[in-house]
Amino acid sequence: MAACVRSAAVRGVTLLLFLLLTFAGRSLASDALSTPATDPQISIHEGFVDQKTCASCHADQAAAFSKSHHAKAMALADDETVRGDFDNSRFEHDGVVTTFNRRDGRFFVNTEGADGSEGEFEVKYTFAYEPLQQYLVEIGGGRLQALDVAWDTVRRQWFWLGDGTPAKPGSTYHWTGPFYRWNRTCIDCHSTDPQAKLQPQTNEYESTYVATSIGCQSCHGPGAKHVASAQSADVSSPMTDTGLPKVEANTCFACHARRTRLLDGYQPGKPFLDYFSPALLREDLYFPDGQILDEVFEHGSFQQSKMARAGVTCLDCHRPHDAGLKAEGNALCTQCHTETKPERFVNQDPSGLFDTPEHTRHQAGSTGAQCANCHMPERTYMKVDPRRDHSFVIPRPDLSATLGTPNACTTCHVGRTNDWAAETMDKWYGTQWRKRPSIAHAFAGAANGDQAAVEALRALVSDHDQAGIVRGSAIAAMSRTGGVEITADIQTAAADADPLVRLGAAEAAGNIPPEQRLGAIGNLLGDATRAVRVAAANALAGTPPHLFGDQQGNFEAAVADLRAYVETNGDVAEAQSNYGFFLFARQRTAEAEAAFRRAISLDPTLEAMRLNLAEFYRATGRNDQSEQTYAEAIGMAPESADLRYGHALSLVRKQALTEAITELQEAVRLDPQTSRYKTTFAVALDSAGRTDEALDKLDGWAAGEDADIIGLALRYSLKLRRLPEALKYAEDLARLRPEDQQISGLIGQLTQAINEK
Repeated sequence: MAACVRSAAVRGVTLLLFLLLTFAGRSLASDALSTPATDPQISIHEGFVDQKTCASCHADQAAAFSKSHHAKAMALADDETVRGDFDNSRFEHDGVVTTFNRRDGRFFVNTEGADGSEGEFEVKYTFAYEPLQQYLVEIGGGRLQALDVAWDTVRRQWFWLGDGTPAKPGSTYHWTGPFYRWNRTCIDCHSTDPQAKLQPQTNEYESTYVATSIGCQSCHGPGAKHVASAQSADVSSPMTDTGLPKVEANTCFACHARRTRLLDGYQPGKPFLDYFSPALLREDLYFPDGQILDEVFEHGSFQQSKMARAGVTCLDCHRPHDAGLKAEGNALCTQCHTETKPERFVNQDPSGLFDTPEHTRHQAGSTGAQCANCHMPERTYMKVDPRRDHSFVIPRPDLSATLGTPNACTTCHVGRTNDWAAETMDKWYGTQWRKRPSIAHAFAGAANGDQAAVEALRALVSDHDQAGIVRGSAIAAMSRTGGVEITADIQTAAADADPLVRLGAAEAAGNIPPEQRLGAIGNLLGDATRAVRVAAANALAGTPPHLFGDQQGNFEAAVADLRAYVETNGDVAEAQSNYGFFLFARQRTAEAEAAFRRAISLDPTLEAMRLNLAEFYRATGRNDQSEQTYAEAIGMAPESADLRYGHALSLVRKQALTEAITELQEAVRLDPQTSRYKTTFAVALDSAGRTDEALDKLDGWAAGEDADIIGLALRYSLKLRRLPEALKYAEDLARLRPEDQQISGLIGQLTQAINEK
């Protein structure tokens, strides 16, 4: 998603259209929403109409919308739309030089191409408007690539979007690779009814859309029926059936969510969870307290909020057409948070006096007195794009001190400590604020593999006052802690009324023993929600067919949903590879191999795809092909410790121990933190008769207090009869495993043996 820019200021969608049949309106709106006829990708799909048709009647809405960032999400590159400096400007990062120039009204970039040599590329489209603008280049085969050098519209300078070391030319994360491919990564949300139209035989695209940028039909759905009704309606009376669906939050979330696309063809009014599977609160995406960490957009954070559970929607805060805020400053919040409870809230009471120094503890009108700055702190993405958290958290500097979560206090008061912030809040509010319930401890414990966190997560799952996304994430997190029997919990969650809880249950089932899965989530194969059915089918891939019984039909239907997801993501290597694992679990090995190879053809430099194929060959007993595939993968990514380690094991299976030791040594060099690489390296040295060398290696690593390393060092020191060293390792191990009586006994025996010498 990093190549797709969604400005923090863009949050609204359009309301239902009104018929304003005036000549003046036709002229104004047509100019505001006109779409250049020269765009070769425009195609009026079935059920849709030309963009200008909407504007011909709805002048006010069209004029407002034309000012929004939505309307400028994508455009043909010309003098009016390009905001970057193309007057022979130059930008360099890590030795890669990029120059920008224009000729005859066209825009060009000279930079490193897929083959590593410098080339000239024509900019076809602008992508987004502010605070940054990217540029799309066609590189053949219908592929539009987003340059990884973007224009900062605020500072008015070029900058590189990447981090760390630049990717190799032509690889996954190079600007010419799949990650930056508009047709694959960005296409869903910057145009009107975009269709990728991948040609599987050639891996080329024939992509089309109804309008270059986001337009009326992006939010209101196909307009043909509406236009036909309007043309046949009595102009003197209002239309009773607009032929358009009601615009609601799911229309926004179709784009403003971190999600996996399950099926093409989403249109406003259709069920969100039938077309997308949203990401739950994973540790790589969210902080333990639910605040945004990675680029997750708004769905996941807003779903956690009390506001969402109270019925507040995007359109309560955001104007529908120009996408601006409905009110400035705290007036936006005091629409609901007033002294008197608003009538619309039946079960919640947002009333109170909040826009006062007594509550904010900051001078009225100051930065610190703004509700959003405390309860919607910003986090910057794509280096220049600050976006507000929509979970509406209460600052908790005490949790920041113990769990590393951010808080608005120290984010604003740079240089101050979390302890200072917590003590200041104690003075303002007393200490009761520290006792407010939080999901943070449960999720932080789960992320660290703490078994004690399971009970806290279990309490979240059963707490129906919690948001569905929190409860679904909790059951999924429980399954990842391991070592605790949670099958009954998953079975209970699978019967929950909230689809996000059921989705969490389906995902969790993949982490329990295969023989327990059908009993836990078998009912989800016939779930009303596609996202749940697909997750359930994945989890039940290895279930023998005869066990399904009367659920066999539901399983086959869910598998059809899964296949549709795979076809929808036909250009996503990860989706094809994951499908390979599904097919392998169903013992369809030939199809599984084809899926793994398909993944490699889509993204030849993505090392995980070759690793998966190599492991597939291992699992099917084809050791030579496994070793060969690992060797090919290392040729693509020689600095991957995982590949070196996997290759070493494949060499061991071929009884090529000397070569395996060399690869294990490389794995340890590349990733000296992974204990598994070190212990396997030591075992290989011992197997080669080089036990002294193995022990010397382990002795150098034992200072890290890793029980596995120390235990292996103890074993080899005993084997070599180096008893004083063995005693030292045994004592070290006893400190790490005080409950192990065998270690205590061994210490006594070693002490006696040394004293008798």
